[in-house]
Amino acid sequence: MLLCAGCTGADKPAILFNRHPISEQNVYDYSVIFPIGTRIYYLVLVPKKIQSRYIYIQVIKKDNSYGRLGYNLIWTKNVRLKDEEVNYFTDYLVLNEKGFYIMKVYSKDNPQKVLTSAEFRVGE
Repeated sequence: MLLCAGCTGADKPAILFNRHPISEQNVYDYSVIFPIGTRIYYLVLVPKKIQSRYIYIQVIKKDNSYGRLGYNLIWTKNVRLKDEEVNYFTDYLVLNEKGFYIMKVYSKDNPQKVLTSAEFRVGE
């Protein structure tokens, strides 16, 4: 469903954020700024097959208002990609602190290498 819509430009992994549940109709209506305490929907695209089918997702907060220097690990999730979702994963998270964040995705096949990452901001 979303694989064809999301992978037309390149075959690199990517993360898309949205304020609404992600569907074929709104997959390109992405956002990177979210209000505090609201759902942040995300779509992780993995066009190349991962042998183990497991991905690790981390959300890291930059610890100052400029979005630079120190980092704090805020949230993690281990995901097994299902047969019908072998090339993508979608879910949401809620963050209750204002700040700059980075979402990073790793494969169990090579957990030291970041598959993809994306930045977003919560607040205001």
